[in-house]
Amino acid sequence: MKVLCIALILVVCLFDVRVNSQTDSCSSNLDLGASVSFNTSSLICLSVWSSHNYILRYGQTSQNTWSFVLSAPNNNTWVGIGFSPSGSMVGSSAVVGWLPTNGNGVIKQYYLGGKSTPQVNPDQGDLPLDNSSLVLVSQSSRLYLAFQLQTGMPRTRLLYALGSPNDIPSSNARISQHQDMISTSIEYSTGTSSTTGTPYTTLRRTHGLLNLVGWGILLPIGAIAARFLRQWDPLWFYLHLGFQTTGFALGLAGVISGFRLYDKLAADVPKHRAIGISILVIGCLQVMAILARPDKASKVRKYWNWYHHWMGRGLVILAAANIFYGIHLGEDKPKAWNVGYGASLGVLATIAFVLQLRMWMAK
Repeated sequence: MKVLCIALILVVCLFDVRVNSQTDSCSSNLDLGASVSFNTSSLICLSVWSSHNYILRYGQTSQNTWSFVLSAPNNNTWVGIGFSPSGSMVGSSAVVGWLPTNGNGVIKQYYLGGKSTPQVNPDQGDLPLDNSSLVLVSQSSRLYLAFQLQTGMPRTRLLYALGSPNDIPSSNARISQHQDMISTSIEYSTGTSSTTGTPYTTLRRTHGLLNLVGWGILLPIGAIAARFLRQWDPLWFYLHLGFQTTGFALGLAGVISGFRLYDKLAADVPKHRAIGISILVIGCLQVMAILARPDKASKVRKYWNWYHHWMGRGLVILAAANIFYGIHLGEDKPKAWNVGYGASLGVLATIAFVLQLRMWMAK
């Protein structure tokens, strides 16, 4: 019986040691020894991501110097803290650290130009880092990222990210997609931090829905009506005109909302923006072509038809591609949006295929 009790006590003690080694709290004193070049004892402490036990300590060391220490469990992966102008990941700069299997801790600044690995660039970013202060300390199964920013006031929209288990960056310092991320807002003067949602969520969804419905659904329906309903003249023309006019109006509103979103987020999405502007220009040219449509008896009518038909098809294809690309760039359940829009396109493509098959059979 005594042996069993002793064994249970040892198990509890070992478990307690393991838990404590993974746990940091604002009630404990931080002592990183001489490895950190600034004083860490007087920093303000906040639990900023409780689900992953992220602790942030910060303080204004001088008029233009702020000290930070991010504490996180060492799960054999990278951890990071980002400073964002808007709360969005894209366009922010981050401090990321990890502990290689063999070697000293690594800590680097990154510029988050996009969501894919090639767009997350090491040794870039606009954070005014004091490079001499960059230190990563491994202690009690936790990682401590220590750094200083030389600024009067750091950004208040902070991001925290965690890499996938056993994902240590290679020698080129490229980091893969995070396992989890959170966006927060901090009030430095009061020492409060709160979780925030994706910024301008309503405007993002409005931009996406207007373009998806306008350019991505109504325009293809109008094109189908023009190609396969010619036997019902002039009904096909009014259907075509109605769908295209409504689609263009919604698409125009979507582009305008996109410009507003671009200004608010300062988003770095040049390809998506350029394609969107190209779609708008082609749409405007199509409207102008309708106004300049020659009479059926005119010799140039066949050339006008060729131009109008192929420009319209190109517009539909370009719009669909840019909608999928925009969903990829967005951060609001991209899988659900892809499935929904993909299913809509699938239905329209099936209808067009069946009608085309009937047309071939009739000929």
